[in-house]
Amino acid sequence: MSHNHDHGDHAHGHDHEHTHSDTGGHSDNVFMHIDRDNVVALNSIGEGKQVIKPWDERLDEQVYIESDADDQLIIRVPFTGSVKLRSLLLKSGPGDQTPAKVALFANIDNLDFSDAQDKEPLQQFDVAVGREVGEYPLKPAKFPNVSTVTLFFPASQGAETTRIYYIGFLGQWSERKQDPVITVYESQANLADHEKIQGTEGNFSMPSQ
Repeated sequence: MSHNHDHGDHAHGHDHEHTHSDTGGHSDNVFMHIDRDNVVALNSIGEGKQVIKPWDERLDEQVYIESDADDQLIIRVPFTGSVKLRSLLLKSGPGDQTPAKVALFANIDNLDFSDAQDKEPLQQFDVAVGREVGEYPLKPAKFPNVSTVTLFFPASQGAETTRIYYIGFLGQWSERKQDPVITVYESQANLADHEKIQGTEGNFSMPSQ
């Protein structure tokens, strides 16, 4: 993958504060509803689930993942139900290993690097350099019913690799409902089976007395 990213135009000063209180971290943090074992990281040294940490481990810098062949990275995070997302929590770096941007896609299970570059993300942010956890507010109307969220980091801020320490999300979780289409299909199939059985019985239900 070749990259011709110009980082000179990125402004990393932000009006909002990137720190996060313990109360805010726990109130609607959906960590418990992330399917950690099925988190996928592409072009990564280390498993994606390593950066899905409890809130009290968010500042830990001993465990992280880093991009491998170049500075691009994709991390796909599945949930155990349906989530209405309102914020992305991210700790990355240090320095120029911080990603320049993060782009978010919802409910696309097989997004690769080519797809990520071609598709329009639902939302994207410039990533701030710093040692704290950054909170990036999402538009809930764009993430109302999320079963999988994919993060695409297209480039670092100058280093050959990108490093991520922590990823978290704030939002509202709800249990995933059964698909009614499947239920209707099954009931129709059962009905057809019953009709066949009844017809078959009709052919053999009049033995001579």
